[in-house]
Amino acid sequence: MAKKSKKQQSGGTPATVALTAAGAEYTVHSYDHDPSHPSYGEEAAEAMGVSPDRVFKTLVADVDGTLTVAVVPVAGQLDLKALAAAVGGKRATMADPALAERTTGYVRGGISPLGQRKKLPTVLDASASAHTTICVSAGRRGLEVELAPETLTKLTEATLAPIGRP
Repeated sequence: MAKKSKKQQSGGTPATVALTAAGAEYTVHSYDHDPSHPSYGEEAAEAMGVSPDRVFKTLVADVDGTLTVAVVPVAGQLDLKALAAAVGGKRATMADPALAERTTGYVRGGISPLGQRKKLPTVLDASASAHTTICVSAGRRGLEVELAPETLTKLTEATLAPIGRP
């Protein structure tokens, strides 16, 4: 993977700026977003020619009144009970999309687990550790970053737990 320099990063998203500031190894992938595509994540996987098991979507949930970020493969779904358990909570529901956008600073379909406006508890699905690299949103529709799961875990201070289901 190519390491991006600050000069290459001018005009980047908060996610790529955060990666660069941390000195992380990552690769940016861009593609033309089709607003009519039914799934942002599946569209990204198809456009990049990457298995949907390696492309992860970022979801924001409310766990007992605390907004929490869940990062799961686009090929599956978020298990809300497992997410709640992973952070020591009792009940999780999907957050209101407008609240998720305001809190993270990103638009739906482009929410990145990196560089969010407000740092939220983050849980990365355990399946990520089976891959050398995974792809997550770089902060806007049509832009993904590929990085090692360990890098994502470290930078987001994420908990690794089985929160996804097929």
